[in-house]
Amino acid sequence: MAVSLAGHDKNEIYVIVGEEKEYVYLADGRGKTCEHPKKKNRKHIRIIKKYRDPEVAEKLLRGEGIDVSIIIQEVKACQKQM
Repeated sequence: MAVSLAGHDKNEIYVIVGEEKEYVYLADGRGKTCEHPKKKNRKHIRIIKKYRDPEVAEKLLRGEGIDVSIIIQEVKACQKQM
């Protein structure tokens, strides 16, 4: 999980669905999904917590897609904790 620190999406919470050297790929389940994630510079996000459901991390490591409803649940759970 990560929160955006810069840009028009500042303070939005996302699930990290992929990563490269300088960039991460983010999904929120509403506008950005696993199939079409947001590409964001690593220095413009802050990692905030681990996934509530350990199966989410396992699926991402295997390269599997995650259902939109699961992404929305993860984001909502994180928002409640903040």
